Amino acid sequence: MKVILREDVEKLGKAGEVVKVADGFGRNYLIPRQLAVLANVRNMKTLDHDRRTIETRAKKSRKASEAMAATLSTVSLTLPAKAGEEGKLFGAVTSRDIAEALGKAGMTVDRKAIQLADPIKQVGDYKVKIRVAADVVPEISVSVVPET
Repeated sequence: MKVILREDVEKLGKAGEVVKVADGFGRNYLIPRQLAVLANVRNMKTLDHDRRTIETRAKKSRKASEAMAATLSTVSLTLPAKAGEEGKLFGAVTSRDIAEALGKAGMTVDRKAIQLADPIKQVGDYKVKIRVAADVVPEISVSVVPET
């Protein structure tokens, strides 16, 4: 089945592209969520007309994500955690903890956007990437210190 994407879909394509997908994926996921429409003659004609609005929306989204990336790249977090003698943590610092600390700092970030390969289990300084948009990934510095 060929569909026209109305919004960017990760690992599939950007808004305005015509892509071929499995029938069930298009019928049960993309079309009901209004992420795509069928690629018939009528919708192809309206796509040509809608390209300008899609491009304008993409530019606005890009500017907003770059502005957020600029503010995030200046952030430095210090997270206290209970630690043992050699700096090993009792537990771990996860993406949820980082998202909560960013929320307290006045920036709302979804915990799923924080790209943390493994939970932090050691005291120290770390660079953590946050996916703001598909191609905008700023780094913040996170310092894990032992609680006193």
